[in-house]
Amino acid sequence: MDSESANIAFGQGTIKNAYFEDAGLQEPQDLFFYENRARESGFHSIAGVDEAGRGPLAGPVVIAACILPMDFPITGLKDSKLLTEKKREEFFALLTRRDDVVYALCILDHEQIDRLNILQATLQGMQKALKKLKKQPDFVLIDGNVAPSIPFPCRTIVDGDKKSASIAAASILAKVTRDHLMRKMDKKYPDWNFLKHKGYATKDHLERLKQFGVSPIHRKSFAPVRLLLQRSKYPHEKSFEQMDWDMLNPVDTG
Repeated sequence: MDSESANIAFGQGTIKNAYFEDAGLQEPQDLFFYENRARESGFHSIAGVDEAGRGPLAGPVVIAACILPMDFPITGLKDSKLLTEKKREEFFALLTRRDDVVYALCILDHEQIDRLNILQATLQGMQKALKKLKKQPDFVLIDGNVAPSIPFPCRTIVDGDKKSASIAAASILAKVTRDHLMRKMDKKYPDWNFLKHKGYATKDHLERLKQFGVSPIHRKSFAPVRLLLQRSKYPHEKSFEQMDWDMLNPVDTG
């Protein structure tokens, strides 16, 4: 089936589409709903794609693509951010151990993010992760509302990591891989406590940025890293001296 036919059969746009609104149905609870619907439309190999690390001030963004077998045990499988660290690690071990799970990862570091911007880095990572799959998909489910340019018909799903098994699996693969990388970065750069916040703009992270400055893995294009660098470059500029750090909205780790 070509991309145009797929879009007609499978529905345009994000999950908030006319198919559910016209039918008066609630959003599907079956995590294989979108995969099964794709198969009903003539597709056989459906990949889910998600990322981890778009928001942090430091470290890489990791993108995963994953094709699940139809009999994959999905009990407890959901968005990686909703799982405990222990459950994420358990699912990660299961996903990476099974021969019938096809997955690939793409890691773009802080320098690539600064050069491309985070959106373009993420889209490029999606392209590369899909290309690295040892078995190519014929349909792709993508978390979010923006799709990269790829040679496969695809569908974006807002909050797809909560609604599609394939995307949820990709979410776990990406997040656990990134967490492992940030643990290594914590050992290399202990002053910034990356083990705790994984690079996200938590209160602790912002305080350490003020105390220790910018580490080698911080994203220089991201505020407040950019502001700190500007302040160090122009130490007598009053606007930097009076910078209100409380306005930078510390966030919880994801």
